[in-house]
Amino acid sequence: MDLGVVGQAAGMFAVTNIDDMLVLALFFGQAGPSRSGVTRVVLGQYLGFAAILIASIMGALGAGLLPESAIPYLGLLPLALGVRAGWKALHEHGTSEQDHERPAHAGTPAGPGILEVAAVTLANGGDNIGVYVPAFAAADASGMTVYVVVFLIGVAIWCAAGHFVATRPLIAKALSRWGHILMPVVLIGIGALILIEGGAFGL
Repeated sequence: MDLGVVGQAAGMFAVTNIDDMLVLALFFGQAGPSRSGVTRVVLGQYLGFAAILIASIMGALGAGLLPESAIPYLGLLPLALGVRAGWKALHEHGTSEQDHERPAHAGTPAGPGILEVAAVTLANGGDNIGVYVPAFAAADASGMTVYVVVFLIGVAIWCAAGHFVATRPLIAKALSRWGHILMPVVLIGIGALILIEGGAFGL
């Protein structure tokens, strides 16, 4: 295995996924101590990143799975999810005090769903596709395999780091208190940034 390619792949993954760390920490914060909730976040992250890899590989092979002009409109996904999360937070804020005295996750799955995490990961990875396609196109089959393996290991490391951050007592307390506000703000911000930077709707 070419260590140079491994280093290049690791560096590329880190640079293109720095912003994903905050989102992962927020998702893990929503999941709380629920093992099933944590599992859904991890599976959703892998599902979303797998879609990014497939789109990048297809683009590198010339299939053009995602037209370049369509990538900025992926920002609509986190934007819509952020509005939905904000509406849910406002609705829950208006519930009675008796409801707040119930266990936080009683009767409902803890944290976000797999598809919700996957959608945000895919939308937030629009820029990743633009970086990965030329790198994959310049690599041979073995080099592309190295990229994919390193990236998938990187997702595991990112998930572990995001979970570690979210479970630190001080951070966990802050996420528990303010996460329902931070999540919509972050998602709407990501969506708006993707749309504006991509020039969607003539922005």
